Amino acid sequence: MLFNSFEFLLFLPVVFALYWFVFQRTLRLQNLLVLVASYFFYGWWSWQFMGLLMLSTALDFAYGFWVASPNKQKAKLFLWLSIINNLGILGVFKYYNFFATQFQEGFGLLGLHIDPLLLNVALPVGISFYTFHGMSYVFDIYRGQQKPVKSFVDYAVFVSFFPLLVAGPIERAGHLLPQVQKTRTFNYTQALEGCRLILWGLFKKVLIADTIAQVIDPIFAHYTDYNSPTLILAAVGFAFQIYGDFSGYSDIALGTAKLFGFELLSNFRFPYFSRDIAEFWRRWHISLSSWFKDYLYIPLGGSRAGTQKAVRNTFIIFLVSGFWHGASWNFIVWGFIHACAFLPLLLLKRNRNNTDTVAQNATLPSLKELWQMVTTFGIVTFAWIFFRADNLDSALGFLQGILSNWNNLGQVTGKSLLVLGASLLAIDWFLRHNERQLRVPNWQPFRFAIYFGMALAIWLKLGSEQTFLYFQF
Repeated sequence: MLFNSFEFLLFLPVVFALYWFVFQRTLRLQNLLVLVASYFFYGWWSWQFMGLLMLSTALDFAYGFWVASPNKQKAKLFLWLSIINNLGILGVFKYYNFFATQFQEGFGLLGLHIDPLLLNVALPVGISFYTFHGMSYVFDIYRGQQKPVKSFVDYAVFVSFFPLLVAGPIERAGHLLPQVQKTRTFNYTQALEGCRLILWGLFKKVLIADTIAQVIDPIFAHYTDYNSPTLILAAVGFAFQIYGDFSGYSDIALGTAKLFGFELLSNFRFPYFSRDIAEFWRRWHISLSSWFKDYLYIPLGGSRAGTQKAVRNTFIIFLVSGFWHGASWNFIVWGFIHACAFLPLLLLKRNRNNTDTVAQNATLPSLKELWQMVTTFGIVTFAWIFFRADNLDSALGFLQGILSNWNNLGQVTGKSLLVLGASLLAIDWFLRHNERQLRVPNWQPFRFAIYFGMALAIWLKLGSEQTFLYFQF
């Protein structure tokens, strides 16, 4: 079920009413309702993979008890079994065909022909997210940071909570599980904040991201037919599309969770106002970045084991992050570009600079901050070309088109993208101190007029909804 669909606009108030007015008597009934609603939400989109979601949930629930064993050898054994199971599920459904075709091409270079069996199944929606939920839970128990949950329903809600089930944010057991296990009471202010976040998220997705997609999709599909300025505008447009699409999803997820008394982890903090790549990754897809830092980068030694290992670990984490997004070489190159951009900051020990908000006590950024933001955005946009392309050859062809098609300028397509992108940045600049508050003028009639106008525009665009980009991951 898509957030930007009429079905969800019916589903959400029904579940909300049952949650607060029918099942409010006991926490157990509320959690059971949330679990049933979450499975219904997932099954509406992909019912044939419901069994896989339940199996993954049940396995990690059981591993949690075994990993908590005082026998360290037994605990470590089951930790590795959990890792193998989770990565095995991901490997079969997400990466098997990629490795099979790579082996085929490798043997072909040696003059040997093999015909591997390929899987003709769709990628289960949200598989990368719910497997990471389960892995973090087991890791935290092994580290002694989390105790096994006795209630399967409580654990299943943690893994399958419908606002975050298919595209995050990637929650931690220590943050979400205590909220699942404690009694929740309706909070009007929290619910109102949730409604505002849902409205703003839908606005970014339906009116900005989807509108941009209509312009740039034909350009990326037929990039050889367009001149260099148009291709550059398309690349910039995709930077705004993926931000509006994914941060819009995250806003809706956070807002929906608030309606039910939950507070999820922030996933975006205005990443295009970053002054270097390190700051960008502290602000973009925060839950994934912190997951890789805590469960991969630090266990590998982080930056504490010397410069060489710090460089090695940096490339590992960015390459794995790229491969996490998709089983294709263009995603690996995307991760490699970010690693190369991060490397000078690491070597110069500047990767922990810029931890405050840009123009913290000013209305506008300084010229230095403006230059830093523009150059960082340029690097990120360049890397997005590889992320957006269907494959590595298409990405390289797109870049070749940018370099070679300056002689036939003609008509430049996509100028409207600059207006949409600038509008999004202007609103974000106004909100940049708090990503969870959609602030509007206090005069009530004007405020309601803005909300009503946004809601009406979204309503008129519903019915031709497009899936969220991160559903494919």
